[in-house]
Amino acid sequence: MTSARLFTLSCLLLAALSPLARAQTSRIDFPAASPAAELRQRVGLTDFQIVYSRPSVKDRQIFGELQAYGEVWRTGANAATKITFDTPIVFGGKPVAAGTYGLFSIPGETEWTVILNRTAEQWGAFNYDEAEDVLRVTVPVQALADPVESFSIWFNDLRDESATLNLTWEKVSVAVPIKVDVKDRIVPQIEAVMGAGQQQRDYIYFQSAGFYFDHNLDLQKAAKWIDLALAQSPNAFWMLHLKAKIHAKLGNKSTAITAAESSTKYAVAQEGPGSGYKVMNDALIAELR
Repeated sequence: MTSARLFTLSCLLLAALSPLARAQTSRIDFPAASPAAELRQRVGLTDFQIVYSRPSVKDRQIFGELQAYGEVWRTGANAATKITFDTPIVFGGKPVAAGTYGLFSIPGETEWTVILNRTAEQWGAFNYDEAEDVLRVTVPVQALADPVESFSIWFNDLRDESATLNLTWEKVSVAVPIKVDVKDRIVPQIEAVMGAGQQQRDYIYFQSAGFYFDHNLDLQKAAKWIDLALAQSPNAFWMLHLKAKIHAKLGNKSTAITAAESSTKYAVAQEGPGSGYKVMNDALIAELR
């Protein structure tokens, strides 16, 4: 075969293969039917991350029809939903170690079973293995007055040591109570700092006093720390309000009322007569008198 004929044949072959090559390398980015979502939330000192996909109702009957009652669900769409937390927690009343888990569920008409499974990386619930379950909890169904179009996972009722994990879609919502440990992690830090014999910034004293008040710990220490904070910031109406609450709980009504009145004076001076602290102080004073 001559060089000219070989060159011509090569060109024809390249021309024939080029559309196929282009088809193999082309990519079109279409919108997902169930878009991916990532939720991050701190509860106390514990960081949560949830990775899931959000299907929508789209004029369909979901629970009891598209998603049958009594069958394991991936709690979303596409890959199984994953939940990660970086400290041990209590999930629905049951303790569980820090880690990443598959978040599965079994919907029912009046209650759901919510599952944490060791196998976090899997597609759907097709290879779900009950033997890999870490725990199962049962929670009641809450009927919604207003339907939710797109499946949503969210945290609510946030406190220092607790929250609820909510699964909401169509006309139903379920909530799993979660508890985290805060006191055992923070108290040693507070005691170490306060016992070091060094003066701290006002906000350290204030936050420490507030933590001891909120968690019903040593109120005498809380009273001492709030006074140390106020020594640096005597016009801080939020600190004076905390002092009033601490002494009210200690039974020192006169001291509590005086602190509340001072808090109101500085709050109105700095925020105006509509200050929320005036409302809270007035309520506390009325309760004490």
